[in-house]
Amino acid sequence: MESWRQITHFIGLARGKRFDAADEDQFLELKGVIVQELEMILASGVCSSPTKDDIHAMMNNVPSLRSLSQLSEGALRNLEHQWHLIYIGWHALLGRLKVKHRTFESLQSKSGFLRRWSSR
Repeated sequence: MESWRQITHFIGLARGKRFDAADEDQFLELKGVIVQELEMILASGVCSSPTKDDIHAMMNNVPSLRSLSQLSEGALRNLEHQWHLIYIGWHALLGRLKVKHRTFESLQSKSGFLRRWSSR
């Protein structure tokens, strides 16, 4: 999610048309990291939302900072909206994972108690 959060920084750079070749390189590297992290999450089998198609569509709509800087204000707002929907989806997934983790920990502590009690 930290990588995903950085996208808004680059949208701001593109909106203000204040970026250089180093920013462009960082943006392209960030896109690669996001796609790799997405594949790792999807391979785990725990993610149904946001979808791979939603994320790939957004990444494909912003091939570079230069192309992003040429978008209209309305298109940039739409892109920010897409980003926000996906970001909220990541937080929802994180919440579900935390609940599963707590449930698992609770079951482990109970089963440990039962093992100790029954071994007496």
